[in-house]
Amino acid sequence: MPITRQDREILRLAVPAFGALVAEPLFLLADYAIVGHGLGTTAVGALGVAGTVLATMVNLCVFLAYGTTATVARQSGAGNHGQAMRGGVDGIWLALAIGVALVALCWPAAPAIVGMFGAPPGQTEEAVTYLRISLLGAPSMLVVLAGTGVLRGLQDTATPLVVAVGSFALNAALNAWFVLGMDWGIAGSAWGTVLAQTLGAVVYVTVVVRGARRLGTRLLPDLAGVRQAGTAGVALLIRTVCLRIVLIVATVVATRMGEAELAAYAIATQVWTLLALALDAIAIAGQAITGRTLGAGDAEATKEATRRMVRWGVWSGIVLAVLVLAARPLLPGLFDADPQVTEQLLAVLWPVALLQPLCGVVFVLDGVLIGAGDQRYLAWAGVWTTLAYLPAAFLTADFGIVALWCALGLWMFARLITLVRRAAGTAWLVTGA
Repeated sequence: MPITRQDREILRLAVPAFGALVAEPLFLLADYAIVGHGLGTTAVGALGVAGTVLATMVNLCVFLAYGTTATVARQSGAGNHGQAMRGGVDGIWLALAIGVALVALCWPAAPAIVGMFGAPPGQTEEAVTYLRISLLGAPSMLVVLAGTGVLRGLQDTATPLVVAVGSFALNAALNAWFVLGMDWGIAGSAWGTVLAQTLGAVVYVTVVVRGARRLGTRLLPDLAGVRQAGTAGVALLIRTVCLRIVLIVATVVATRMGEAELAAYAIATQVWTLLALALDAIAIAGQAITGRTLGAGDAEATKEATRRMVRWGVWSGIVLAVLVLAARPLLPGLFDADPQVTEQLLAVLWPVALLQPLCGVVFVLDGVLIGAGDQRYLAWAGVWTTLAYLPAAFLTADFGIVALWCALGLWMFARLITLVRRAAGTAWLVTGA
């Protein structure tokens, strides 16, 4: 496949996006290592519980990045640079409002939230401490999401990469200082995260304020614009909730199968997540490019870019599949798996690998339709594909982890059908601002 100008543009956006996506899990591993080395097993367990709560918040609020990307890219493509920045400013105000609301709601409820996990008393107490301190960084965390969306909409994925690497590196350094040097316990790890998130938010706000002043855009919130951003976010929130339901149900089913199956499922899920980050980088490029070309009124360029990105998704999926199969004999040893877990893991890595080309198409088309502002269709598609998946998932409880992963494959295939069907039509090709 010869490299075209469009291919170079896709790579220009996707490669830095991939770097920013993988930076977070890598530095989270550093946090776990610091806490484990300095505080021990109880603190690691507490970090795992509180971290799961915080990760769920981020995943549910990812619409702040996706929705802002689509809005800013479309207005920018239409030449309405002031309106593009207006959308970015409104997105940041919405993020700030949601972040403050999360602090107000979750701070008093922190013991009840942590208690749902059924952790031992010592871990529960430390998890509540970590969660309450980390909640202070929630507004900054969500502003970072919205700011990332603004820059992606402006076709800039390099700056988010720099900010991500810088803030996560600062997070690791502060955690090491506070936990190992200052002996602040698990609270030190939380404070390091809060300070790093706040600095990242300050960088994004500074960039957006400079752009707004250059274009003469008001910095005060426009209530109509904030409300519109929130309305568009509801559909993306529904889509995200459906994705979380699928993963939660799969975990519940794996839990019922036995310890070896659950351990193998957990390891396979980590592999799947890493592969998804690589494919999601192309989807992020799809969001930015689709919004810009539709905003510019060029439906043909949008369709051509979509075709090129789908090819990139397929070939990337094939490469990832080959890499998984090549690394398959080595992965059990990497995770120090016992013989039973090894047997289960070696079996389940086959469907994990073989699904990657299909995942490449699904991720790309999902990003393209988000960039087109087709959130309502994605929400309904998410509901129907989840309903198709649930019976298949529960039926696999007696047939093992490979059958469970085949149910996940059925879900991905259902998503493929809904996305290809939509992309083949013209209803999503709405041009102009």
